[in-house]
Amino acid sequence: MDEFLAWYFTNHPILASYLGADGYDHTLGDFTAAGLTAVEREERRWIARLSELDTPDPGDAIDRDLVLSQLRGSAAAAEWPAWRRDPSFYLSLVFVSLNTPFQQRLKPEPELVAGAVSRLAEVPGVLAACRTNLDPAIAAPLLVQRGLGQARTGRAFLTSTLPAQVEDPGLRAELAAAAEPAAAAFDELVAFLDGFACGGTWRMGEKLYTTLLRERELLGYGAAELHAKGEREWALLDTRMREVARRVNGTGDWRAAMDSLMDDHPPTLEAMRAEYEAETERARAFTRERDLVTFPEGEECKVLPSAEYTRPILSVAHYLAPPPLSSSRTGIFFVPYTPDTFTEEQVRQRLRTNSRAQMPSIAVHEAYPGHHWHLSHIAGNPRTARKVFRTPYFTEGWALYVEKMLHEQGYFDTPATELAHLDCRIFRAARIVVDTALHCDDMTIEQAETFMATKASLSPGTAQGEVNRYCAWPTQAPSYLTGAIEIDRIRESWDGSLKDFHDRLAGSGGLPLGLAEQAV
Repeated sequence: MDEFLAWYFTNHPILASYLGADGYDHTLGDFTAAGLTAVEREERRWIARLSELDTPDPGDAIDRDLVLSQLRGSAAAAEWPAWRRDPSFYLSLVFVSLNTPFQQRLKPEPELVAGAVSRLAEVPGVLAACRTNLDPAIAAPLLVQRGLGQARTGRAFLTSTLPAQVEDPGLRAELAAAAEPAAAAFDELVAFLDGFACGGTWRMGEKLYTTLLRERELLGYGAAELHAKGEREWALLDTRMREVARRVNGTGDWRAAMDSLMDDHPPTLEAMRAEYEAETERARAFTRERDLVTFPEGEECKVLPSAEYTRPILSVAHYLAPPPLSSSRTGIFFVPYTPDTFTEEQVRQRLRTNSRAQMPSIAVHEAYPGHHWHLSHIAGNPRTARKVFRTPYFTEGWALYVEKMLHEQGYFDTPATELAHLDCRIFRAARIVVDTALHCDDMTIEQAETFMATKASLSPGTAQGEVNRYCAWPTQAPSYLTGAIEIDRIRESWDGSLKDFHDRLAGSGGLPLGLAEQAV
């Protein structure tokens, strides 16, 4: 396993650095077609080698099967390669590689700047590879436009946002000077994407979708079964929400009730961030008072505005975990700010979908005892593979599971917050229905946006951003409710305290659910 991880980090230096591994923060890696296809070949060799290993120790067997699930998923996805279809494959990695080290602050500032300068020198080559590798026959116009929105943030991010994170004036000037050639490369990519004609599809298709569910996620069912599960869960939640809505507005119309609740929202984006910060502290205190989990020593969750380069492509709250291969236990809960180009009405709609009734559920999900607690807890696992590889079907499933668990504990203690909690859950059921229908059937983008705006309490603008994400990231959206249901099932057979169950299950990593059950 150590040999495999050394190979893996060498060929994925951005991820290695992101996880806190030392010695990888000076390079972006090889993004040429030859380099990317060479990695695909080596992954297939590792599948063959690891499959032959005899691992009598149960923990070692789980590590092996975890890595194999990731490699088999990667091998399946190679039939539909993102690096030939989607410019965000390159852009997201470039932005993360440059921004994350300054957010994590694992090293002194001179070392951070030296690493950034070295990586900036490679940005023109990576973006040139993007232009060369994109295949007009399989690249989808929707994905290209999505990437174009990201690329347009490049110059401002590199020449303004990134240097502003450096305190020393001399180092700041050095970084700004190194950023200019990279910014020019972004300008060139913007012009290229703006005129790039392509005719591919963003639809994955049921065959590959099902293969990923079975091979990578180790679920015992495929896309059709998952779609039916989403429809059943939506219907059950709809019935329950009608009952709760009567305590909110006197009728069974939960959409109208949620619409009225969404009118009570913070007045500005910064006020939204401040209120999320207060709610995060409340969730932490409640989790500690109820003794629901063991808190890692030194953990801290910062609540910050989302990064500029994520605003065109992410319309919801998200989280940056502590780098698990380091000693840090500091994570960041990113509040979903809007792009600077948004109108006043678009900003208002974003605030409405982060109303005061919804904030408790979102803070629990992103911070305590959701993502932040879980991922800072994982960092204490002695098995390196468990820190490197995780699936959203566990991590997102965990965060949705704890929303329900805290509801059972009395955290959502008003009809308004209870209804909003259920709305967060029915939103995830709608995601299952829409994601599978988009990629495995013939649901149109317009139908998907209407579904998300009417079957969950999303504004039209947020629904549009959500569906755009599903088109670009198939199989991820169903992970939340699917994982939460599986964790509930595992909990039913647990014979011990709730705290011990949480510590043990979450501490096992972010495993595919079948492996997580073995670990428990």
